[in-house]
Amino acid sequence: MNKDLTVGKPETVLWRFCLPLFGSIIFQQLYNIADSLVAGKFIGENALAAVGNSYEITLIFIAFAFGCNMGCSVITSQLFGSKDYGRLKTAVSTACIFSSVLCAALMAAGILGCSPLLELIKTPGEVFSDSKLYLDIYIWGLPFVFFYNIATGIFSALGDSKTPFYFLAASSTSNIAVDILFVKAFHMGVAGVAWATFLCQGISCLMAVFSVWKRLNKIEIKGRAPLFDIELLKKILIVAVPSILQQSFISVGNILIQSVINGFGASVMAGYSAAVKLNNMVITSYTTIGNGISNFAAQNMGASKYGRIKEGFRAGIKMVWCLCVPFCILYIFFGRYLLLLFMEKGSAAAMMTGREFLGILAPFYFVVSAKLVADGILRGISAMGQFMAATFTDLILRVVLAFAFSGWLNSATGIWCAWPVGWTVSMTLSVFFYRQKCNKLVKCKKLVQGVSEAKEDS
Repeated sequence: MNKDLTVGKPETVLWRFCLPLFGSIIFQQLYNIADSLVAGKFIGENALAAVGNSYEITLIFIAFAFGCNMGCSVITSQLFGSKDYGRLKTAVSTACIFSSVLCAALMAAGILGCSPLLELIKTPGEVFSDSKLYLDIYIWGLPFVFFYNIATGIFSALGDSKTPFYFLAASSTSNIAVDILFVKAFHMGVAGVAWATFLCQGISCLMAVFSVWKRLNKIEIKGRAPLFDIELLKKILIVAVPSILQQSFISVGNILIQSVINGFGASVMAGYSAAVKLNNMVITSYTTIGNGISNFAAQNMGASKYGRIKEGFRAGIKMVWCLCVPFCILYIFFGRYLLLLFMEKGSAAAMMTGREFLGILAPFYFVVSAKLVADGILRGISAMGQFMAATFTDLILRVVLAFAFSGWLNSATGIWCAWPVGWTVSMTLSVFFYRQKCNKLVKCKKLVQGVSEAKEDS
């Protein structure tokens, strides 16, 4: 069901809209780890390494799909909020046409450049063929990845966060079952893992696209909406391109930080690997709320209800800070027990590293969550210049300071300290930009109202 996010108490509206998104996080994580779990448990260590190795490259393709998702979602939200349903349908078809061309180009690049990419990241010979096999099958499934992301973005733009949750839950659970069936029963090896993902993504994509098509057909408009609009494409790209760059550069930044961590030995690597999984779960939660707030802000931007955007920011801060409390308590006081889910009991050095990482970062979850809420507002109102400035400030500071602090302290502790500094500076920028842009929008609206009233009086 479509949901108008421009009416109702913002705090209540956001909670109801974002709650299914939290559920999606769980199933998204299941989707991400299912292939690795099945490969490691039922095939062997080399298969696990091949799937994990290929995942770094698939993140590049996912970054492009995510960018198309956000570009379509934000612009569609704005048009839905302004009740401009004709242009809304044109925006959807424009995004689909552009994404088709982009997807075809990426598929061609992936098919032709798969081997050079694997060589570039120094893939060991014993896992090279399995890595290539997994990637080849994954690349043929890219249209499913792209159009599933666009479909879920449209649902979110229409204020419906439940339908994408249902599709993701069904797809993730079936992916695990089909993974095991193809690998254990049919003995298909790494190919079975890849084909299971291909099949489940394909079915969920077709169902999601069909549901979107039915939903859009129910929205009545006068006449026939054009299939393509260059001006709408420009607006979509204004949001999509920075989102693609953000995701891509985060992956590159993480690889650079990993290179610093690797210099401190296997124990530090193992401790970080376990702790960062827990940290990523938190950051993913806050990012999901930020995406939901983007849709909220975009709809209210389209409806010219700028005061509600400010109320949405305050409601979003309350929401993420409510989450911060249990996460901080768990990670600071019970981090050891959570780390044991990923590590052997005898790994004392790795355990110390993991606990230190969580102990330094957890108190600053209040900071990074505020940043991600402000970023959600900036993206929702298409203030992408400011969004990019804050995002890249965080990334650059964390990478540069990871090198500097680790050398200065001659310890991996310096790497962990880079996170809070980057988060704090970028949060300050994000909140400043949010306040600046929202105050400007409110002033412009008052000015327009004043001019209108003066004309009426005359």
